[in-house]
Amino acid sequence: MYDLTPRQIEILKCIVKEYTDSAEAVGSETLEKKYDIGVSPATIRNEMADLVKLGYLSKPHTSAGRVPTSKALKFYINELMKEKELTVADEVKAKETVWDFRADEDKFLRELTRNLARNTKTLAVATTDEGDLFFAGYSNILDMPEFYDIDITKNLLNMLDDFSYFDVLLQKVESDFSILFGDELGNKEYNPYGFVFSRYHTRGNHSGSVGIIGPTRLRYENVVPFVKYFGTLVDEIADW
Repeated sequence: MYDLTPRQIEILKCIVKEYTDSAEAVGSETLEKKYDIGVSPATIRNEMADLVKLGYLSKPHTSAGRVPTSKALKFYINELMKEKELTVADEVKAKETVWDFRADEDKFLRELTRNLARNTKTLAVATTDEGDLFFAGYSNILDMPEFYDIDITKNLLNMLDDFSYFDVLLQKVESDFSILFGDELGNKEYNPYGFVFSRYHTRGNHSGSVGIIGPTRLRYENVVPFVKYFGTLVDEIADW
């Protein structure tokens, strides 16, 4: 299914990790110094050149390093990533935070998004089938280097004003959990963003989605389990 050798997979895994941590293009010298790959920088450079040809890496105009493409991130998420396991304390705290609001849809979703934003340190979003949008964690995006670019931030804020965009996008997704970025977002201006969303269905036959938005360089192993849990939390306790 994938056209990569074990060495290329190891190099790609290290590049994704380094890029996720640093938000900067990754060079062969960095990989050789920081990761125990066991080959010279020259060999790493050759492998990186092949990964570019295969569509897993790209070269930013302003850097000598390489960054993972959407294809690389999908490969990492589907084949290499190990999700963080939430502790019982994490789950109990999340449930306690929203428990008293379980009969009031607006208050429940507002508190849910605030809690999700706190846990993931991203921008949290909830939608309803009635066309409502709830957001929390705006300030978190200011800690992410990608959003130092005013155009990337402006486009994100414009997106958040458009419920129809979320409605159309999420209606296209057949599964109850989805990770979307790049071309999957349907607008070239939105290529810098990564979405992680979980659908919910309440006992009162209400439905919608809860998730987070950030750069494509999200720490997916950390945010995915929280988004999944918060989605099931709505299913489990919402009484509306």
